[in-house]
Amino acid sequence: MTAIAQTASLERPSSRMPGFYQLDVVSRHRELARRFGLTDEDLDLLRGGGTDGVSIADKMVENCVGVLRLPIGLGLNFQVNGQDYVVPMAVEEPSVVAAASNIARVVRASGGFQAEADPSVMIAQVQILGVNDPDGVHAALVNATPEILDTANARHPNMVARGGGANGIEIRVLDSVPRMLVVHLLIDCRDAMGANIANDMAESVAPLIEEVTGGRARLRILSNLADRRLARAHCTIREALLERPGHGGPDVARGVVEAYRFAAADPYRAATHNKGVMNGIDAVGIATGNDWRGLEAGAHAYAARNGRYEPLTRWWRSDGHLHGEIELPMAVGTVGGSTRVQPVLGVLQKLLRAQSAQELAMVMAAVGLAQNLGALCALASEGIQRGHMSLHARSVALAAGVSEDRIDDVAAKLVRIGDFSPSAARRIAESV
Repeated sequence: MTAIAQTASLERPSSRMPGFYQLDVVSRHRELARRFGLTDEDLDLLRGGGTDGVSIADKMVENCVGVLRLPIGLGLNFQVNGQDYVVPMAVEEPSVVAAASNIARVVRASGGFQAEADPSVMIAQVQILGVNDPDGVHAALVNATPEILDTANARHPNMVARGGGANGIEIRVLDSVPRMLVVHLLIDCRDAMGANIANDMAESVAPLIEEVTGGRARLRILSNLADRRLARAHCTIREALLERPGHGGPDVARGVVEAYRFAAADPYRAATHNKGVMNGIDAVGIATGNDWRGLEAGAHAYAARNGRYEPLTRWWRSDGHLHGEIELPMAVGTVGGSTRVQPVLGVLQKLLRAQSAQELAMVMAAVGLAQNLGALCALASEGIQRGHMSLHARSVALAAGVSEDRIDDVAAKLVRIGDFSPSAARRIAESV
């Protein structure tokens, strides 16, 4: 399977926006309009107006009563395969966007991220029960493969016309009780995530597989362990660039590697290690209208592929550099699904400018690697809470009922005294 590493040659604004975090929201919108050509309607959608509200949500889910909005931040400084990306991230947790942007700036100074992605092949599974000799029907299924593929592709001729569609099968016998036969239909979904296509094709071929095997089809559904659709990213960073107050760059790099080795040795640590990876990937997945639950399922299943739960990233030191890499399933799409019904997603795509599912997968892998490194650098130096709670202080002040014009002042005082409770925020607000 050939991995795709190139990115679109589309002219891209720089992802470097020094001081962007210091601007108010109106000024940030003005800057985005200047850089990306956003219209007043685009900006209205970002502000939460326009038509992207409960009327659309009511068509998307059952028993709809409202809309829960998430903050959308921008991951800045990202450079992947020599191309700049401004990365939208929808997430409620403080420090995620800041950590990703900070690490992307450090990696950028050492040449940026390199990434690649496999073709967008999804697996649709057809479970067959009641076959007396599961091993014996293998040859019959192989002989029927052309007919099985033709049957599947007849359901989605437009995808075939775009160069995709079902292009192979795999036959598995599971040593369960009773033994069962599972047929994997391999489907190139092109720029779609492909869940509905995979499910539809699995259902379309099930009667034919029953006829060939003499069994009965039960489950006909995609697998979220999309291990034919992996994305990878890596980076090489000069250790001197990792320096933090009170911690030299080589010391931070050493701490990162020691933290990785802890995760590699202990599933309890690996779970939190990988949660940090997914902090970034999920945030981009949500902001691009992708199925973040499917991404989570695939990532964690892949982490356990060797019989024990392991980290999705790997870090090591060599010749004064810190090296990192990530590999995980990345079943994402740039067309179809909610991308067609939520107008704000179109605005965010104008910022990201990913032209294909594979390009988006590569960017998301880089974001996951950056997010992981940000957490490990914090753990290896000042600890995870200092920076996180400094950013969390604004949320504490807001939850305590502090007026909007005083939130930053109260948050700064919470950081100084090291007390992040709502009662402390109220005392500070009432003292002036």
